[in-house]
Amino acid sequence: MQDVGAAAAASLNDTSLNSTGGRTTSLSCRGLWKIFGHGAEELLRHQPHPDLETLTAAGLIGAVRDVSIEVTAGEIFVIMGLSGSGKSTIVRCLSRLVEPTSGHILLDGEDLLQASERQLIDLRRRAMGMVFQNFGLLPHLTVLDNVAFPLRIQGKTLSERHVRAREMIELVGLQGREASYPHQLSGGQQQRVGIARSLAVGPELWFLDEPFSALDPLIRRQMQDEFLRLQQMLNKTIVFITHDIIEAFRLADRIAIMREGEVIQIGRPVDIVLNPADDYVAEFTEDVPLLRVLTVRELMEEGAAPLAAGGERISAVTPLEALVPRLAAGVPAFAVMDEEGRQLGTLKAAAALEVLARDGGRRRERA
Repeated sequence: MQDVGAAAAASLNDTSLNSTGGRTTSLSCRGLWKIFGHGAEELLRHQPHPDLETLTAAGLIGAVRDVSIEVTAGEIFVIMGLSGSGKSTIVRCLSRLVEPTSGHILLDGEDLLQASERQLIDLRRRAMGMVFQNFGLLPHLTVLDNVAFPLRIQGKTLSERHVRAREMIELVGLQGREASYPHQLSGGQQQRVGIARSLAVGPELWFLDEPFSALDPLIRRQMQDEFLRLQQMLNKTIVFITHDIIEAFRLADRIAIMREGEVIQIGRPVDIVLNPADDYVAEFTEDVPLLRVLTVRELMEEGAAPLAAGGERISAVTPLEALVPRLAAGVPAFAVMDEEGRQLGTLKAAAALEVLARDGGRRRERA
């Protein structure tokens, strides 16, 4: 029999498909600018690509500068950078909570900057989910009513709201706390309520702006696990903001690293750490423990191939450090498998050993 969490996930996906016409959502922006200060639009009309010095001389702040990104359907796309780098401004521009100064934002090929205010409100209510660092729970409402609140705004009946809210509460593992109030919950539980509430409308596109940064390290790790579990079940298109490089490497399919409003590098975690675009990115990633954050999937060659004699089968999510004893024993290659036992690709011992050698070199340089 299907468990309740899986049933809730199936229900959520059904709702999402209905809201997007059966498509899976993709998102992109092209030449996106957000400049704060008087005269920003005029300056861009006369000088389409001003540098930081020009903006500063004009008394303007270039929060987002000529950014172009593509977020593919079902991807966890992480945007990271130091405080003030522009990462949170980007996510607000992508949802048009903040109006961009210039550029294009495309949702399934449609330019959001051409959408009316009414269309945007409807889009946010039905197709977008948002979770922020501040949980934003309504203190006078129970868990059940907090989760059901966006459905109330949609005009759903009380019965419909509560059925849906209970499904989402079950999905995030808070069953039994429906009648609790926010002050009766731990920080991690409050964040789960925020996640359940954002999922209640069945969004295909999910924005998360440093959702776990206010939590202590142990609860943060648990919430990351929960997030990955939910994504495996729901397959949302996700833009995730963080300043924590370890969190980014743990969660991301791809990462964009920002500095002073610009995107410096975009790539898979393995590409970012092994081939940094410049010294800034290299410094950002120098403390990343490669053996723990890189998985077999990131190093494999895609496509099924016959397993060499003496080879082994291994899960795609296996961290690289788990291979060390096998490599030391002389295993020549690994067939990389998904959870259903299908082969996704092949990892040759030489590729893993090269990364191990580079990691050893990085640690010696820091010593």
